[in-house]
Amino acid sequence: MPEPVSHLQRVLRHPLLWPVLALLVLLAVNVAVKPSFLGVRMQDGHLYGNVVDIARNSAPVMLVALGMTLVIATRGIDLSVGAIAAIAAAVACTRIIGAGDESALSTAVMATTYAVVVCIVLGAWNGLLVSVLGIQPIIATLILMVAGRGISMAVTDGQITTVNNPFFSDLASGYVLTLPLAFLLAVAMVLLTALLTRRTALGMLIEAVGINPEASRLAGVRSRTIIWTVYAFSGLCAGIAGLVIAANTNSVNANSLGLWIELDAILAVVIGGTSLMGGRFSLAGTFVGALFIATLARTIPNIGIPSEVNYLFKAVVVIAVCLLQSPKARGLLRVRRQSSPTLANGATS
Repeated sequence: MPEPVSHLQRVLRHPLLWPVLALLVLLAVNVAVKPSFLGVRMQDGHLYGNVVDIARNSAPVMLVALGMTLVIATRGIDLSVGAIAAIAAAVACTRIIGAGDESALSTAVMATTYAVVVCIVLGAWNGLLVSVLGIQPIIATLILMVAGRGISMAVTDGQITTVNNPFFSDLASGYVLTLPLAFLLAVAMVLLTALLTRRTALGMLIEAVGINPEASRLAGVRSRTIIWTVYAFSGLCAGIAGLVIAANTNSVNANSLGLWIELDAILAVVIGGTSLMGGRFSLAGTFVGALFIATLARTIPNIGIPSEVNYLFKAVVVIAVCLLQSPKARGLLRVRRQSSPTLANGATS
């Protein structure tokens, strides 16, 4: 009979262990450099501090990574999320400027709704290319990644578009119950997605398509519909993220908004424990991964890393975390550690 697994072994085998430990290590490094790093203060009825800033800044990556998680679970990838975010911001800002009353609540609501609908359509377009036409996901989404920047530039006439709408600005700078609205919006999306994928059969169907698309089709699963749905959802998440980024500066630069956010999103998903080979996925892991990426971005200037090497430092840290998560890498390290005393004893004798 197999030996019973102890509580400690369950903890050590939990897929969230290493991402959470990596996040805690980053926080510890920041506290060592700046003891007041975790300090939070109340001002004007809102919470302020580095931790609050990390939570707010993690919202765009968390939203994009949320959609990316489901796409990756179906053995796909979505490289167009940054361009879709830029399109959402461009559409919303141009609609706000073109409205009769630029600062009205109805203007912000209509502009953001219009932008989100456009992004869902763009996501569905990716799904069409992948599920119906059979184009490889990396190629299908690369098309919109390139063309999307051109679309957003065309929408804004190649200009940096600035808006003045306080309700739109609240997406990034607003607070609810002393907490940043952007972070609460991202958390609400994560919880809603978890509810839909873990309390219904949707999550199981997504994993089935990712594990074996052909077998799931023969079992009666409408794999095309599932794939189409997750790409449309990815477009929705990217669109909301683009609105949050634009609201942070009350402007849109179609050339740079959301640039490379797809890479941060993929890293957050992988750090969270979701395999790029498809199948099982972890929304909780993605949540932790997004917080890790945002904390790392705050850590780099806090510990004095020169700006010219910050991308290299970020890459080294991410590689280290991924190696810690790899069972094969940990197994090799364990074998090496066990063989060292044996070699030492042999040399002594």
